Amino acid sequence: MASLNKVILIGRLGADPEMRYTADGAPVASFNIATTEAWRDKGSGGWQEKTEWHRIVAWRNLAERAEQLKKGNLVYIEGKIQSREFEGRDGNKRKIVEIVANTMKTIIGERDDRRSSGGPRGEIEEDFPSEKDDDDVPL
Repeated sequence: MASLNKVILIGRLGADPEMRYTADGAPVASFNIATTEAWRDKGSGGWQEKTEWHRIVAWRNLAERAEQLKKGNLVYIEGKIQSREFEGRDGNKRKIVEIVANTMKTIIGERDDRRSSGGPRGEIEEDFPSEKDDDDVPL
């Protein structure tokens, strides 16, 4: 049986994306998005929330488009989970789990309060398709 590694997230950027370039000049953007789930506590009846942070990595054309994103933007991300090891500044090996994006859509705007005013929500601003190339996975 074949396997599947696919992630779909909708969340808000915690900070502006960080841009860097590989030795051969390929742009790479990385940023973190927050997803929050809410549920009603059975005991108290009150609402509970839990926020998870996800590290996103975008390559090439998708990275160049990600550079336009700003803290607070709501984004739709499709990609795959990838873990990698690296050596930290202290010389110790570390492991990180990232989402390598292959599709990214910006959903209207920065954090806003239009929900309470009945304004439109969920409008798509732009679709940023990725140029997939698994040969350039960072080490």
